[in-house]
Amino acid sequence: MMKKYYKKCLLSCILAVSLLCGCAGGTDAGESEEGAARQDTESVSEQEEKDSSAVPDFEGNDMEGNAVTSEIFSGSRLTMVNVWATYCSPCLNEMPELGELAREYDKEDFQLIGIVSNVPEGADEEKLELVEVLIEQTEADYPHLLLNESLNDGLLSGVSAVPTTFFIGQDGKILDTVVGARDKAAWKEIIDGILEESPES
Repeated sequence: MMKKYYKKCLLSCILAVSLLCGCAGGTDAGESEEGAARQDTESVSEQEEKDSSAVPDFEGNDMEGNAVTSEIFSGSRLTMVNVWATYCSPCLNEMPELGELAREYDKEDFQLIGIVSNVPEGADEEKLELVEVLIEQTEADYPHLLLNESLNDGLLSGVSAVPTTFFIGQDGKILDTVVGARDKAAWKEIIDGILEESPES
């Protein structure tokens, strides 16, 4: 009992430290925040080329152990995929409002998925418990996938900063990519704009 209480306190302290520290941009913890700033200035042509591509097929597992494949995109007109890391304070700061967004839309129109970029499938119990605590404390109660080879080599192959967010259509094509955190109003504007342009099936 005491051990469990101590562990919870320790995890809460880690969360507090994460929120106070800056985000080390990139799926590699060695990347600097400058990486995120540089990524924001990515040329329009590079971004448009990336956005018009289809998401490579992948297979993975969410935090509950459920199998998830690229077929998940066919279930909603628009899917927002938020790539985050446990050490990234901008990621954690925006997650409560991402949770609100996930709850506000009809699943047929919009769904939200998180990808934990620095915790792979099969990670040790302590790392997995940290992810669970962060999700619980930020109330980001939407599916979160753990990193694996098919995600790393596919959708995340060009990601060099976190948070990075993809907007993916029902046909599996990337419609937009945003690097950096945003507030709820900014995300809502992007979501509603894409939904207005996307015909209902």
